[in-house]
Amino acid sequence: MTTTKVLIVEDYAPLADTLEYQLQRAGYEVSRAADGREAVNLAKLTLPDVIILDVDLPVLSGIEVCRLVRNEPSIKDVLILMLSALGEESDQMVGFAMGADDYVVKPVESYKVLLQRLKALLRRREPVVTDSEQVEQHGVMVDRRRFIVTIHGEPLQLTKSEFKLLETLIRQPGRAFARAELVDAALGEDTMVLDRTIDVHVRALRKKMGDTAELIETVRGVGYKFRE
Repeated sequence: MTTTKVLIVEDYAPLADTLEYQLQRAGYEVSRAADGREAVNLAKLTLPDVIILDVDLPVLSGIEVCRLVRNEPSIKDVLILMLSALGEESDQMVGFAMGADDYVVKPVESYKVLLQRLKALLRRREPVVTDSEQVEQHGVMVDRRRFIVTIHGEPLQLTKSEFKLLETLIRQPGRAFARAELVDAALGEDTMVLDRTIDVHVRALRKKMGDTAELIETVRGVGYKFRE
């Protein structure tokens, strides 16, 4: 069985050492980079499955690394878990907008939880069987096989989490999904996050959808639904 490869990008050596130890103990193949430029070069060389990416890095910031990775064909589909001491909602939105798949606020309180979130990210690579690869509602089309979303024929660039979130909602228009259900659908089962994490994803998705953002309706006290 192929070992899952994780690239740790962290300039604070004690934290990087601990992450490396915990990941290797859990059976992952680990490589490390201490600055943003080294991270991009090493990612292209080793082709990791996941990058655990600090935001505050020397040479290139984690945000810039994320942008460069998403624009590099050989590694653009790698999963990115951002680490940051910046825990405000706006900081998380920037990370998700640049292509992060998950966002963990420092200090890391539990490495067991971090490993569970990593496993949840990896499960998102597993295919999900549905009745149809393509669905369209109100001019919004989602094509799972080609990983394409269009609005009235115009392509929409979404992160993996945003794509899965939109697909979950649009496949059952009118159904109110609880936030916990959307966490499972967009971030993976057993992901241990706050309810507001889904709110951050929904806000980012609505912003990208522009005039059609109102199709994703808030259901007070429950979660969200796609308009019938």
